Amino acid sequence: MSEQDLPPTGRPPAAGWERDVLEKLVLGTLEEKRRARRWGIFFKLLTVAWLAAVLLLASGWLGREARVSAGRHTALVELRGVIAADSEAAAEDIVDSLRAAFDDTRTAGVVLRINSPGGSPVQAGIIHDEIRRLRALHPDTPLYAVVEEVCASGGYYVAAAADRIYVDKASLVGSIGVLMEGFGFVGAMEKLGIERRLLTAGSNKGFLDSFSPLPDDQRRHAQAMLDEIHQQFIQVVRAGRGDRLKDSPELFSGLVWTGAHSVEMGLTDALGSVDSVARDVLEAPDLVDFSTRKNLVERLTRRFGAAAGETLARALEFAARAPVWR
Repeated sequence: MSEQDLPPTGRPPAAGWERDVLEKLVLGTLEEKRRARRWGIFFKLLTVAWLAAVLLLASGWLGREARVSAGRHTALVELRGVIAADSEAAAEDIVDSLRAAFDDTRTAGVVLRINSPGGSPVQAGIIHDEIRRLRALHPDTPLYAVVEEVCASGGYYVAAAADRIYVDKASLVGSIGVLMEGFGFVGAMEKLGIERRLLTAGSNKGFLDSFSPLPDDQRRHAQAMLDEIHQQFIQVVRAGRGDRLKDSPELFSGLVWTGAHSVEMGLTDALGSVDSVARDVLEAPDLVDFSTRKNLVERLTRRFGAAAGETLARALEFAARAPVWR
């Protein structure tokens, strides 16, 4: 090799330079593939997150449903499921929805759509009393209850506050009664040779303990409480339904009737749906849903809080003994 053929460095090219160039090309290609793979994973995750957000928004888990009113409308409020402080039918949420519906100046009337087997007497009572209060504040805005599958016990306690109650012919309505349930394991413990060691300060602190005999005085006291709450229920129904009620000994026995039969009994007024009431009764077919939708954080907080409260109540041995309307 002559001097003029040498590279600018003055040194001959290193052996295997072709291999170095090939390695650089291969490494560059691999890096591009890695980069493309990373971007592909990123966009896939972004797509999954977007779809999840859409589904959660559609189901009401991420934020509250917007209340849009373009003009005169029928305000809709949903009461679904068991009426309890930690449920979707909690009095706090139902009351908040009812207040918003009545406060809207474009509301022609409020429809409370009910599908509930009952629940807490306290929660149902709060909703009932708030309906009566709102009707007094807004005398020109009627409230109609529309029953879907079930309106029983505490659900009917709420419905009794409505101006009118509409049902489907196959709806289940009634169950005007109160129950307190539990189990007694005394006989089984005796057969197994198990001894119950219960220490209390207060002769009735072990009231309705499932692992102890039920004294007659405690049974009478429990029955007196149930009878008192039952009478409160009866008074509310009589005040709400008035002379529309049929005089029948079975009316307040806890029985359930079909929607068609409930009209005959005077427990409800007529057959109808949300759409038919909005269109034909209120003459405001546009529906605006005022139902409160808890977002994800609120729902999780409520559920964790309810779980903690239930744990505490069970520790105090009282959770299973609260009266229930169902």
